[in-house]
Amino acid sequence: MSVVKEIPFFSLLTEAELKLIDDIATDKKFKKGEYIFFEGEAGEKFYIIKDGQVKLTKMIKNGDEQILNIFSSNDIIAEIVAFDKGNYPASAITMTDTDVIVFDQSELENLILKHPSIGLKLLREMSNRLRRAQQNVRDLALKDSSARVAGLLIFLAEKYGKKKKDKVILDISLTQQELASMIGSSRETVSRVLGQFESEGLIKTSRKKIIIYKKDKIKAYT
Repeated sequence: MSVVKEIPFFSLLTEAELKLIDDIATDKKFKKGEYIFFEGEAGEKFYIIKDGQVKLTKMIKNGDEQILNIFSSNDIIAEIVAFDKGNYPASAITMTDTDVIVFDQSELENLILKHPSIGLKLLREMSNRLRRAQQNVRDLALKDSSARVAGLLIFLAEKYGKKKKDKVILDISLTQQELASMIGSSRETVSRVLGQFESEGLIKTSRKKIIIYKKDKIKAYT
């Protein structure tokens, strides 16, 4: 079975095309806290996470780190360099010990020159992803702080949450400052909204996890 068959980015490819993708893939392991690549570094490779968690970060004008996204199993990182030889627009840092599949941009380019249908299908999938990202940005701009925090909790719950009976456990090592940076807010605002949700019995927070008791009611805030 293809090592990338279950990866959404390659979902439009045939079995034969997937086999060609497999042939240019290699594996690599990173320890927790390692950089996979740095913002501004030449974008020569892109990555798929086999196991682990990675945060994509960018330095903003005041020197703070903004978390752009968090990735886990089957997610692809820096896919833009599959077609663009520019620099990485952000840094990728592992949040846990992480195994990845690595693709060299030049090898993919050579493959696409020989099999143009692969390139067309990957571009189509990238276009779909870009449309979804643009919609998310529009939604974020129109929402108040409670809606943004609620939306982030729902996103994290659906992607990383572990269901236990009538609750969802978010066991992910993000500080309130990091949560705030993901939605363009302040730590104080996130703290206030989480406190509000906790007082309403929707969640319970601790230093390393968030327990969600009433996901539907949180979703209603969005």
